[in-house]
Amino acid sequence: MSDHSQRTISRQIILLAIPIIFSNLSRVVMGLADMAMVSRLGSNALAATGMGSLLLWVIMSMGIGLRTAVQAVSSRRLGQRKYSMCSNALYNGMLLAIIISIPFTIISVYSVTDICSYFLKDLEVITLCSDYMLIGCYSFIFVLTGFVFQGFYAGVEETRVHMVVTITSNLLNIYLNAGLIYGSDKIQQYFTDLGIPWLALLWNWFPFPQWGVKGAAAATLIASIWMVVHYSFFLLKAGIKRYRPNMYVFNIKNIIQQIKLGFPIGIQEMISMTGFSIFYKIIGIIGTIELATSHVILNIAHASFMPAVGIGMAASTLIGKFLGEKSPDKAGQTVIEAVKWALLFMGMGGIIFIFLPGWIIPIFSDDAQIINMGIPCLQIIGVLQFFDAVGLTLFFVLTGAGNTRFPALANMIICWIIFIPLSYYLGIVLEMGVVGAWLGFAGWIIPFAVIMALKVRTGSWKKIEV
Repeated sequence: MSDHSQRTISRQIILLAIPIIFSNLSRVVMGLADMAMVSRLGSNALAATGMGSLLLWVIMSMGIGLRTAVQAVSSRRLGQRKYSMCSNALYNGMLLAIIISIPFTIISVYSVTDICSYFLKDLEVITLCSDYMLIGCYSFIFVLTGFVFQGFYAGVEETRVHMVVTITSNLLNIYLNAGLIYGSDKIQQYFTDLGIPWLALLWNWFPFPQWGVKGAAAATLIASIWMVVHYSFFLLKAGIKRYRPNMYVFNIKNIIQQIKLGFPIGIQEMISMTGFSIFYKIIGIIGTIELATSHVILNIAHASFMPAVGIGMAASTLIGKFLGEKSPDKAGQTVIEAVKWALLFMGMGGIIFIFLPGWIIPIFSDDAQIINMGIPCLQIIGVLQFFDAVGLTLFFVLTGAGNTRFPALANMIICWIIFIPLSYYLGIVLEMGVVGAWLGFAGWIIPFAVIMALKVRTGSWKKIEV
């Protein structure tokens, strides 16, 4: 392939990836802002919301499967120039989101206390976590539908829509967080402590109640509702109308196809996140302050792999389109260029985490114990950045081509067979504490990267029909 073609593909990846990266980073900023606000309520509140967010994500992660299926189908139809079928993938995904979310919402609402009691041992933390999750459960249907929209807009190369909607929703979330966590009476004090008392004027127009951790969950619920509404508005945009037929055509064959594509990833995400919840339980056994530390580290790590997610999603769209055009060589070059960019972005983050951890953690917590515990944990994350860049990008390569079973199965097996036992052994049996538990994380990231690389190298993914 010519240098010109390589540069063209590289440019396409970046143009599609940048809006996704910015939108995902805005979500991370929202999470970090949430964490900073909640941390002022104490380490118990921080530990409770950290565990609560993780447990809610076990269900919400099903949306990644829905997003994967919608993106894979719509990008392939884009390459085939079957434009109206792109939106049919969207509507099928929305139907599946509703079907999945309703029973999970009902079950979760009635079992939050039992769930929290299993993963936590401190009574105050259990109560706070239950309060947070009870409200958060009602976000399921909106979060899953939001993922469906993400897959559609990414699949038809309209990633800027994803950026606009996500950033707007996350700004709304941050705004509501401040108001609903602290309430009108204490919001002035909160911003005074931060040295920006004038900023409190933005919250003076409405009598915000002081809900604490419940306020953080309520803010997320409202922002999730707005996200779905905002995504819907863009379906009326002139450039997107061509993907939207006059009416939804219910086709059971197409729905089954999307289930086959999305189900492995959705189940994998649920099982893997359940595994990560067990990881949090292991850390919770070690101690509450260790749990709060891990919440900080996880949020920082979450921010660091957003570039790879953006590049991976961009590569996924281009691979689907190129395979739809019957251009496997372009799809292969897309893989090479995507991995290069992911290594560049995540490598820079890794170097910062390795050499400057003491500068980063205090941004999110002023607790001396959290800072001291967090430094070696963040350095571990820094080393793993290079492996995660490869594994995460190639995961999107395979799913974009329509191979969702292999990466899903590999991820689940590595998580439960290596990561969880290793974290328990190092953290508790060998008494290495929270650092040992995070060292076990390497047992997930490194093998997954190696397996993804070996699978992509076979080239079998280029022959998959979607």
